[in-house]
Amino acid sequence: MKIKYRIQNIYPPRRTKDRKQHSGSSNMISHKKHIRTIIIGTFLFGILLAGCSPTIEKPDQGLSETLIEAHKIVNDSLNTNNPFLRVNAIEVAATTKQINYMPTIQKLLQDPYVPVRFAAAVAIGEMQFTNATNAINQLLRDNDPNVIIAASYAMSRIGFPDYIEVLRDSALNNNSQVIKANSALLLGKSGDTESKQLLYRLMKAPDSSDMVSYNAAEALATLGDEKIFETLWTMLISTYADVRIVGVNAMGALGTSEAENALLTMLSDQVIEIRLAAAEQLGKMNNNSGKNIVREVFEKKLYVGQDRQSVERILTFGALAIGEIGTKDLTKFLPELMKSESPFVRLAAAKAVIQTSGII
Repeated sequence: MKIKYRIQNIYPPRRTKDRKQHSGSSNMISHKKHIRTIIIGTFLFGILLAGCSPTIEKPDQGLSETLIEAHKIVNDSLNTNNPFLRVNAIEVAATTKQINYMPTIQKLLQDPYVPVRFAAAVAIGEMQFTNATNAINQLLRDNDPNVIIAASYAMSRIGFPDYIEVLRDSALNNNSQVIKANSALLLGKSGDTESKQLLYRLMKAPDSSDMVSYNAAEALATLGDEKIFETLWTMLISTYADVRIVGVNAMGALGTSEAENALLTMLSDQVIEIRLAAAEQLGKMNNNSGKNIVREVFEKKLYVGQDRQSVERILTFGALAIGEIGTKDLTKFLPELMKSESPFVRLAAAKAVIQTSGII
């Protein structure tokens, strides 16, 4: 859930080099300093408490017991006091195209937590939920500029294409690196190929922060610009695990045969999460080459002996990979993952169940 999603926090990354003696989980950035910006798409964030009680949407009757439980997890996550979990649940609903959750997500446009409002607005746009037009229009006057650009993105997707100019202007002219990074990310999501030149300019600007450059590169990949491949490749060979993760997601967004071959090389990365992320992105391309990597993690319990945060991260990445690969030998792990102590693991597993319910 790049969320890609991966997102994804307003702080720049604290990049740490891999420990050469450690072939398992990397000493990756903390939950509160993920490399992404506002969108939270990879379920890697700690707990911050904030109140919100939107209406729970009930799933359709006649579903399997596992699928009903998956929808319950998504509902509970949308209604939790944990704002990071609310953001991830919004992304799950949008990326799995669950229109029944959109009324709840519309209510979250009024959430007290900025990333939740941001994610809700982006979801409205991605789902082109025109019923929320008036609510999105009101969000254009939000007191946080990140939310304003998310609302502008949503407006551009639900019938008001001129609002794309807000994103372009923010990407180039806003003084905030966070605003620039989020604007770049949303320009990629918008499908606005006319913004490619702007994104290259933003990526190469000497005053652009790492997160701005990375988001611009991923946006260009999302827009299908094959010229960005070499830049993405340099990210894959970075000594920093955080950067390699972003490169993997961007290669998945690019989706070319060249990108696919690059992802195959990442299946042998020394860091478990990166191997799993590569398996996930390959799964999106209908390439199941990472299936054995994922199965090995769960059958051999490669996460045993890791600290709690690393275990949570590995299980989350594993669940997300299962959702994209969707074979029976992997989906058998999902019911147990939905019982995890970690709400982030449970949500990732629920997403995978929803994704594979029509496949298996």
